[in-house]
Amino acid sequence: MTDSSRKTAAVIYNPIKVDLGALRTAVASAEQDAGWAESVWLETSVEDVGQGVTAKAREMGVDLVIAAGGDGTVRAVAEGLRGSDVPLALLPAGTGNLLARNLKLTLNDMPGSVQSAFKGIDRPIDLGVIDIEREDKTRDRHVFVVMAGMGIDAKMIENTDEDVKAKAGWAAYVGAIVKSLRDPNELHLRFKLNDEPTKRATVHTLIIGNCGSLPANILLMPQAVVDDGLFDLLLMRPGGALGWIRVWAKVAWVNGVVRRTKAGKALAGEHENDGDLHYQTGTKFVARLSRPEQIELDGDAFGKATAFRAWLEPGALKVRVPADAAR
Repeated sequence: MTDSSRKTAAVIYNPIKVDLGALRTAVASAEQDAGWAESVWLETSVEDVGQGVTAKAREMGVDLVIAAGGDGTVRAVAEGLRGSDVPLALLPAGTGNLLARNLKLTLNDMPGSVQSAFKGIDRPIDLGVIDIEREDKTRDRHVFVVMAGMGIDAKMIENTDEDVKAKAGWAAYVGAIVKSLRDPNELHLRFKLNDEPTKRATVHTLIIGNCGSLPANILLMPQAVVDDGLFDLLLMRPGGALGWIRVWAKVAWVNGVVRRTKAGKALAGEHENDGDLHYQTGTKFVARLSRPEQIELDGDAFGKATAFRAWLEPGALKVRVPADAAR
C-alpha cells in the first residue's frame, strides 16, 4: 500500500530505453518539490511490457502512473489504465514518441517532463479499443492511443530490424519501407463504418487514427484530433510508382508543411480525398479480410488478423500535460 497521507506516483519504466540513474534523481527531486510521497518503481520486461505492472500499480492505489519508455510502453500502460481514473504522464524515451509528439509535449527534456508529471494538469483524450480475430478464431482485445493499421505500414514494422532501429532510430524504417513496397499483395476486405452499409474495398493500406502526426514531418491524418470523439479512417491505394510519389508529396509536403498554417489550409483547400487517399471519420469500424494480414498498433507488430472490430472511447484516458499547455 502507498502512503495515504500524501499522493504517490508509480514509475513504470523500460530498462532498455531509460537512463535509470538520471531518471531516479529527477523523480526524487520533483516528488519532493511537489510534496508527494516516494514513488513506486516498476520495471517492464519481455513477458510484461506494461499491462501487468500497471495493474499492480492500480492495486496499490497510486495517484499517477508515469510511463518512461517508447510507444510500446505507453500503449501497454494505457491499456492497463483503461477503466480507471488514474492519469498517465509521459516520459518520452523511444524512437517515435508518437503520443507525446501529437500532444506537442517536449521530447528531449527529461527533467522538465518529470516536473510536468507532478505539477501538470490532466487532459482527457480518446482511447481506441480493438478486438482482433486470429486465424484460429480466437480473439484478443487491446487499446491504441495513436493508430491501428494494416497493409504497408504493418509490413514495414514487421520488416524493421530492431537492432538497426536501436542504433539509427527512425531512419531504420527506410529499408523496411522499400522492402514492404515490393510486396504485391493488397488488402481485400469487407468493412462497415458506423451504421453505414457493408462495403468491399481493395487497398494497399488501412489506418484507423486517433491522431495523425508522425516523425519526419509527416502529417498522415491532417484532421485527426486526439480528443474530438472520432477516429479518422484512411484507405490508401496509390496507382503505381507515380501514385506513391503523389502520396508522399501529400503527406510530407501538403499535409506536413502547407496545412500546418492557417494560410496554408486556405491554400490547400478543404478537399482531401483523391484517387490515392480516402479519408472518413467514425466511432466504430468492423472489417473482415480475405486472408490473414499483418496488423500494427501504435508502431508495434501484433501478428496477423483475419478480422477486427475497433471503436473509440471518448475521453477515456487522462494524460498529464504541463500546466501552461495550450490546446
